[in-house]
Amino acid sequence: MKPEVLVLAASPSADVMAQLEQQFDCHHLWQQPRDQQAQWLQGVAAEVRAVVTTGAIGINAALLAQLPKVEIVAVNGIGTDAVDLDATRARGIAVTNTPGVLTDDVADVAMLLLLSAARRLPAMDFYVRTGGWEAGKPVAPARALAGKVCGIFGFGRIGQAIAARAQAFGMEVRYFQPRAIEGTPVPRADSLLALAEASDYLVIAAPGSPATRHAVNAEVLQALGQTGTLVNIARGSLVDEEALIAALRDRTLGMAALDVFADEPRVPVALRELENVVLTPHIGSLTVETRHAMGQLVVNNLRAHFAGQPLLTPVK
Repeated sequence: MKPEVLVLAASPSADVMAQLEQQFDCHHLWQQPRDQQAQWLQGVAAEVRAVVTTGAIGINAALLAQLPKVEIVAVNGIGTDAVDLDATRARGIAVTNTPGVLTDDVADVAMLLLLSAARRLPAMDFYVRTGGWEAGKPVAPARALAGKVCGIFGFGRIGQAIAARAQAFGMEVRYFQPRAIEGTPVPRADSLLALAEASDYLVIAAPGSPATRHAVNAEVLQALGQTGTLVNIARGSLVDEEALIAALRDRTLGMAALDVFADEPRVPVALRELENVVLTPHIGSLTVETRHAMGQLVVNNLRAHFAGQPLLTPVK
């Protein structure tokens, strides 16, 4: 018999979904009407041996408690902050994620947001579309990137890929994270606050966790300053969103370019109404190629687990 798998969200890759159906007995929670999901789950939960979820959805202790035979949680994404790792570890449930395969696309989006903020792309697009150019209305100049400092909070795979791209644009790069990275020529700041003080652009690429919650607070935003720009492609939880809105509204922070938010997909109206922000809907890894690669890694981890082989990308 095929192992029974509870799928909490679909992969955008049709090929990945076909592989899941071929190799496992899949139960798709995401296909059920929301008001019927709890009752539906009761009918399948007892035999579920694996869960496929996403970084945003994760899995909590209450759902795990309903799955007495679950052996593995396969996360389609890097972040595991929405997974109750205490609960999985207590029961010896394996957890996997999909690092590496989305590095380049997320780093590309970080630079897209940085460039869009620096060159005021949304405002320039609006200026042309609404006839401002044709009418000869004045337009404020943007800022060049060459020679500016790009500070990166979190210097793992994605942080280092962002650094390479920023350097290609002639930017100076510095980073901060608690553990120093050996072998990199990029200077490490003494603290996040020191990094913000030294940066023209502060890019957030650190993992979401209780330790990093609201790490970018009012003090850090003030240190980044009136001409500074915050770019976040990591997790919304890393930024104190209320402090960010206040800093943008008061112009104590120059701009923000955000792909992630505290309560997705609900973005505060106060943030959406500001002109000095660039907003995208958590699409850092949203390319055909990367979403397939992420889904394929999920499938490969499930295959490895049920074949008694080492997991490809276990979460420690």
